[in-house]
Amino acid sequence: MKVVEELRYLVLAIQREGNRMLAAELRPLGITPSQAEVLRVLRDHGPLTLNALGGLLVCETGNSPSRLVDRLVAQGLVKRGIDTVDRRYLALSLTTQGRALHRRIVTAENRLHRAMNSLIAGQQLDETIATLRAVADAFPAGAALARRRDPRQQHDHALAQER
Repeated sequence: MKVVEELRYLVLAIQREGNRMLAAELRPLGITPSQAEVLRVLRDHGPLTLNALGGLLVCETGNSPSRLVDRLVAQGLVKRGIDTVDRRYLALSLTTQGRALHRRIVTAENRLHRAMNSLIAGQQLDETIATLRAVADAFPAGAALARRRDPRQQHDHALAQER
């Protein structure tokens, strides 16, 4: 097996197991990992237009997050309102119920992160993270994650999408 092939499969294996573990943590909350990501992004970066939200999601890159948002609106977790910057757009934000669920999502994610930390305790991760970022940043999902790390990129991306 080539080194780059093994890297690809290792990342896939970790992603699948991490998603399975997160789904199990979120199941009692009645929410999927993709829906949880929408709530996290809206809480951390909102209110956002649908387009701006899509530019920050890893779970739905290349696709419109409208189905996810529609389901969250129907559940009373997300509300649509008029964008304060440009009234032609709808702004998405969390409802009171969505903010309460967000806190429970963070608790569930923290349990997952503690479990993962126990697996990697003592490992030097800086070089690993740098390598993974170099690869991921070449793809839309990695670019979305980079925008979440750097608010300046988020703003620049939102302006480019609206033009």
